[in-house]
Amino acid sequence: MDNYVDNMIQDKLNKISSSQNINETGRVTKIHDYIVEVTGLENVRFFEKVKIDNKAIGYVNYIGENSIVIAILEEKEPIVLDDIAYSTGEKCQAYFSTGAIGRIIDMFGEDKLTGKKFENLFALNIENATLPIMKRGKVHTPLYTGISGIDLIYPIGKGQRQLIIGDKKTGKTQICLDTIVNQKGKNILCIYIGIGKTKKEIKNIYYELSKKGAMQYTIILTAFNDEKPPVLSLTPYVGLSIAECYAQQKNDVLVVIDDLKRHAEVYREISLLVGKTPGRDAYPADIFYTHSRLLEKGCQIENGGSITILPIVETKGGDITDYISTNIISITDGQIVLSEKNFQKGEKPAINYGLSVSRLGGAVQEENIKKLGSKVRRELLSYIETRDIYELANFDDMSPELKNKIRTGKEIIENLKQYKYSPRDVKETEERFKFINES
Repeated sequence: MDNYVDNMIQDKLNKISSSQNINETGRVTKIHDYIVEVTGLENVRFFEKVKIDNKAIGYVNYIGENSIVIAILEEKEPIVLDDIAYSTGEKCQAYFSTGAIGRIIDMFGEDKLTGKKFENLFALNIENATLPIMKRGKVHTPLYTGISGIDLIYPIGKGQRQLIIGDKKTGKTQICLDTIVNQKGKNILCIYIGIGKTKKEIKNIYYELSKKGAMQYTIILTAFNDEKPPVLSLTPYVGLSIAECYAQQKNDVLVVIDDLKRHAEVYREISLLVGKTPGRDAYPADIFYTHSRLLEKGCQIENGGSITILPIVETKGGDITDYISTNIISITDGQIVLSEKNFQKGEKPAINYGLSVSRLGGAVQEENIKKLGSKVRRELLSYIETRDIYELANFDDMSPELKNKIRTGKEIIENLKQYKYSPRDVKETEERFKFINES
């Protein structure tokens, strides 16, 4: 009996030393690319970390009656049928180091420029419980983007969730990068989350922000386009967990998610492979919940820091009424809509001022900017409506009031134009539009 107990203990110690301290085992019965079906793991929990031999690591994505489904995150060797799956009893987690500021990182704690893991890594929950509403404060402090058209007309506050939406190549990412550059010297940590971007795109963003001195307070968290879809799906949640760590220490954090349409497509692909019932546009029924529980992390923490989120969504043909766009519009506190037509005209940033909205508006503006912004917006929208009607009319035949409206509108449009990486402070914006008060 004593020998039996000694052998059991020694066997357990051997498994621990070889990283095989497992609760139970199962066998791989089906393989669908990065989705693996396993039988035998009867006591695993949802989102538990699972090892498949020494080949791969994944997490429990679905628990069925006779089997479980594992989504693979890392794969060293190809998985084959009858490979042994080991439960770990551990929750699937990401890894992070405070030395990651100024670097390009992934959810596994790797520096993507050097290909090496950071030192002093600590485990980080991929998703935390949402902060209760009673612990949230009022959003009232402005977060200046340095873009006159936003700060003056559609302002963003610390703790707000403002959607940036528009067609491809209309300047969505550039608005967010300009906003990051404008936070220099303002004690705000910026996190840029790239979902499904190419390595070239991410490196270009890194070098541009480095040239502007913005990487000193910025983390670029990325899941490249050639990585497994489960990694792309979880990366934005990891980014918000990092933001929560800093916000709880009374820091202000700006998070850019680029972009949520790509994230939705990845989640749809995973869901279809897992066997979830497809709904509208083949998206699963929980796609709204998937994004809402991500974006609701944005808030002003009472007596603490804040998390401001700028999610990006790419549209086609200027249609902001598609399924994913309308979902995210309903979750966020407003949207900056970019127009390809304005972009082609050279009106950059190409903001469609008629469709854009900030639901907080003047609540996050200083009183003088609030009054000026209200006048500029009223004159601008009136001009845009007039311009569409009288675009081909003879200017000389117009009434004096109409001529004055068109002159004022053209001057506003001209002053709203900005080159990239040329932020304006509030005083410069005020100076540029003081003619509105004089007219």
